[in-house]
Amino acid sequence: MSTPSEKPQIISHIHKSLNYTVFDSKWIPCSAKFVCMGNFARGTGVMQIYEVERGEVHLVKEIEKAKPIKCGTFGATSLQQRHIATGDFDGNLHIWNLEVPDVPVYSVKAHKEIVNCIDGVGGLGIGDGAPEIVTGSRDGTVKVWDPRQKDLPVANMEPVEGEARRDCWTVAFGHAFNDQDRCVCAGYDNGDIKLFDLRNMSLRWEKNIKNGVCCVEFDRKDISMNKLVATSLEGNFHVFDMRTQHPTKGFASVSEKAHKSTVWQVRHLPQNRDVFMTTVHLFFLYGCRCETDGDVDMGVAGTLNLLQNITLSTQPIASLDWSPDKQGLCVCSAFDQAVRVLIVTKLNRV
Repeated sequence: MSTPSEKPQIISHIHKSLNYTVFDSKWIPCSAKFVCMGNFARGTGVMQIYEVERGEVHLVKEIEKAKPIKCGTFGATSLQQRHIATGDFDGNLHIWNLEVPDVPVYSVKAHKEIVNCIDGVGGLGIGDGAPEIVTGSRDGTVKVWDPRQKDLPVANMEPVEGEARRDCWTVAFGHAFNDQDRCVCAGYDNGDIKLFDLRNMSLRWEKNIKNGVCCVEFDRKDISMNKLVATSLEGNFHVFDMRTQHPTKGFASVSEKAHKSTVWQVRHLPQNRDVFMTTVHLFFLYGCRCETDGDVDMGVAGTLNLLQNITLSTQPIASLDWSPDKQGLCVCSAFDQAVRVLIVTKLNRV
């Protein structure tokens, strides 16, 4: 990519101002619609469904709920149902049928405090095994839920009694490449990253990156662990090569200070796992490799290449989601009470 004209371009296609604070936005699979979640000034929660049509977005449905909604995921639903799982400010986990959203199809009091983050696996044809949802909360716990099991989590990761409970800001599923294996990665406000092995019910790896971890994501959920990106306060993000774990040095990583402020989100391109976007910089990762350290394999991190960046808002961009169906189409929302549809061009040339 020698000339600027050959690089991918990030185009702000649609800008829609909203009358509420939006915390999360997600594409509805197999559609030109997306859902925005947040809270009104009067303290109630809201979900709005928008449809993209002829360069504009049209409001399809507005759903108001009693508690502000912090996060949502379609990761544990089937392509036929397309139910969204949400976490709210009161610690509740709900699963909604967006066609009939009056009563949740699944509801549980998941945490004692706000649900900061949520992720799903086993749905949408992504990841083997049972459909599961993971939630992280200000109460310091990370819990895994099976929508087929009422009231009780299938796994609960929390500090031992007497240890400080750190605020969990982000969770992500990965390593779901067969019916038995599955991992959860969690990031905390003190810079801790913890990798939980759900098959062995053990803490597989942990690391502190010195700044609060805002977002973690595996490049793919449905393959053997390959790459993990963790973003943080102070503008740093870290890319870990998860294929090779050294017994003392852990996973090889490369870090980059790409922003002057907090990196709130990272999302890998569904059609090319080596391309990922932080809010809002587009990166390409050159391949990682494995070397030997004595008799032990040790990972060697790849190198990062900034493909493009753009300034969209003076306020933090709190959510970002690629369309799973249309390459280069994504939706993001910011604390300026606006949602934007972006188009990223020339991704097939990367």
